[in-house]
Amino acid sequence: MDKGFKYNEPWILQRADPFIVRHDDGIYYFTASVPAYDGICLRKSTTLEGLKDAKEVEIWHKHNEGPMSIHIWAPEMHYIEGKWYIYFAGGDKDDIWNIRPYVLECQGDDPINDSWKELGKMQSADEDEFSFKAFSLDATVFKNNGKWYYVWAEKVGVGKQISNLYIAEMEKPNKLKTVQVLLSTPDYDWERGDFWVDEGPAVIKKGNNIFLTFSASDTGPSYCIGMLKTTVDADLLDPQSWVKSRYPVVETDEKRNIYGPGHNSFTVDEDGNDIMVYHARTESKIVGDPLYNPNRHTQLMKINWSKDGMPIFSFI
Repeated sequence: MDKGFKYNEPWILQRADPFIVRHDDGIYYFTASVPAYDGICLRKSTTLEGLKDAKEVEIWHKHNEGPMSIHIWAPEMHYIEGKWYIYFAGGDKDDIWNIRPYVLECQGDDPINDSWKELGKMQSADEDEFSFKAFSLDATVFKNNGKWYYVWAEKVGVGKQISNLYIAEMEKPNKLKTVQVLLSTPDYDWERGDFWVDEGPAVIKKGNNIFLTFSASDTGPSYCIGMLKTTVDADLLDPQSWVKSRYPVVETDEKRNIYGPGHNSFTVDEDGNDIMVYHARTESKIVGDPLYNPNRHTQLMKINWSKDGMPIFSFI
């Protein structure tokens, strides 16, 4: 037991794709995919523990028709150059798999109480003919050496298609500056379940290193977390700058009733310890379509670091 919660056990129930950010003033904010996939909610607390029972406020609701009218997925809230932005994915109820990434901008300093403006679909660079033309989701952003980067998943190919990870530099919060670069494709067996998938990127820095975790395979028990590594001084738009882990860094642990851990984010506790925020199931057999089964629960994992600066992900 630590700070009133147990690590690697269900913490906030039925909240998938969890994202927690701690602002400069110490306030924590939590958002996630809600089971109905019909809006974006925020929680606020002065402590990490307090997010569990904090009031949940819907700050944006899906449209009745057209883009952003179904499958509102994986919101993330980021503070960029003095303003709050939320990145999320949404579909069209007349074409439910027409999933694309969208952006909201807060019109004040209070994400809970101030209004949010729709900036529309994320814009590709002017010369980019490929980005956001197909099923695209799970965007995250991060800053390195004064530049902001956008990482997302997008499907390519025919049939079931393949979900790859791409990266680009940002021109502004809702537009890319550079043409997409392929960051990761499902190369290994653990990325290839019923669907071949890399998605759900998240970034954590430590020392001179940048680590990008991502979720792989289908959303059942085979769902797991892989990792890419680079350095802060590398050319982040050069795919050769990134090295993928040969095996997943987090995967199902039947002894602990942790099934399909994935789609994580990173935060810190009040003492500055690095925390992985992820979702997982407690049952091995899923009733119905895994996508619409609500029992993906937010869990926390305390990250330790090895002497050579590598993250240690452990359920212990």
